[in-house]
Amino acid sequence: MSNPVKDFNDYRSKMNEKLLTDNNKVLKRIFNLDTNAYAEGALDSKTKELLGLVASAVLRCDDCVKYHLEQSYKLGTTKTEVMESLSVATLVGGTIMIPHLRRAYEYWEALETEVG
Repeated sequence: MSNPVKDFNDYRSKMNEKLLTDNNKVLKRIFNLDTNAYAEGALDSKTKELLGLVASAVLRCDDCVKYHLEQSYKLGTTKTEVMESLSVATLVGGTIMIPHLRRAYEYWEALETEVG
């Protein structure tokens, strides 16, 4: 049986390792900047992850949505907080966002079931 959370993380880890092994300075800096952007600062990490979730949803990047959902889940974000954030994303992004909203909801349920 397929495990969407494990499958996503395995693929992401494998491909990130390949990308970073090529020793491209620009890509390494972008990855580092991305990591540092979500560190605690004036805004806490949970808020930053929800901001990342909304931006990713509006841009319709399903991989990014999955990543921010998982990070939010790990930080103790509730389903209610996630759905409220995704409702803002849907308002901003329009009805074209609805298929991505469905996949985000499905992935959150997988997190609740598989990560527990």
